[in-house]
Amino acid sequence: MNRAIDHLVIATRDLEAQAALYRQLGFQVGARNRHPWGTENHIVQFADSFLELIGLGEGFAAAPARAGVYSFGEFLADLLERHEGIAMLVLRSSDAEADRLAFARAGIGDFARFDFARKGRSPDGGEVDVAFSLAYAQDPALPDAGFFVCQQHFPENFWNARLQIHANGARAIAGIVVARERPQDHVEFLQSFAGASEARRIEGGFSIEAGAATIEILTPQTIGGRYGAGALTFDGPPLAILRVEVRDAAATSAILARSQTPFTQRGQTLIVAACDALGAAIVFESSTPDHVDGSG
Repeated sequence: MNRAIDHLVIATRDLEAQAALYRQLGFQVGARNRHPWGTENHIVQFADSFLELIGLGEGFAAAPARAGVYSFGEFLADLLERHEGIAMLVLRSSDAEADRLAFARAGIGDFARFDFARKGRSPDGGEVDVAFSLAYAQDPALPDAGFFVCQQHFPENFWNARLQIHANGARAIAGIVVARERPQDHVEFLQSFAGASEARRIEGGFSIEAGAATIEILTPQTIGGRYGAGALTFDGPPLAILRVEVRDAAATSAILARSQTPFTQRGQTLIVAACDALGAAIVFESSTPDHVDGSG
C-alpha cells in the first residue's frame, strides 16, 4: 500500500520571519517547539498531514552523521548553508521499524531507527507528550533532499481540530513537485520510498501516488510552463513546490491580495513564487469550481 504524505519539512534561516510569512498567507501557525538537539519549529496542521516550519535554535548542536546513523540536525544545518526551502519529504508510518527493514531490503536506506519525544500542547493549553519513530531513506542523486517515514506514538496528543482551521481555506497537502532535469533518474527511488506499485508518466515527468496526494518529478521547463518561469529560484532545492488544496480559490486570492503578497494566477491556481516564500514555492489549488476574482 502506498505510504501517504505525513508532512513536509520547510527549512529557514529565520524561523520568526517564516512563521510571520505563513500567517500572512492565511495559515494558522502553531506555537514554537524545540527538539532535544536544538532545532525549533512551528506546525501548520491539516486533518491528516502538516507542514513543519523549522530553523536552527539557540544552542543548536547536532550530532555528526556516522555510519548507519542519519543526522536530522546536521542535514538541515548543511542544507541551510546553501539555500532555504523544502528540505525533507516525510511519509506516514504505522511501523517505523518494519519500514526501516523494508528500506534496507530495497537498497534505499540502511540507517538505525531514530526515536525521540518532546512536549506539546493540548487543546486546553496543557502540556502533553508527543513521541515519534523515524526511519530514513536516501537517494545519493538528491543530496539536498531528505526522506523519512514518521510513526506517531501519541497521535491523540498531536492532532488538534482547532489548529486545522485556516483563513485561506487550506484543507490538505495536495502534493509536492520535485524539479530535476532528468526525472527518470529518480523514479525508482521515489516509487520504492512511497511503496507505490507504479509511477505514472505525465507531461515532462512522472507522478507517484502518496495517499491522497502526489509526488511529481518534473523538468524545470515543464514546471515553468505549468506555474510560470518565476516559480522556481536558480539552484534551489530539488523539493521545489508545495501544492496546497484550498476550499475556494477566490477566498484565498482575497487573503493574498489583502496581505499584499505577490502571486500569479492561472485559472483557479494561485502561485506564490519561491523568491517570495523563503525558497519554497507554494501553489494553492481550489477544490471547488468557483471562478477566481482578482490577481496578484
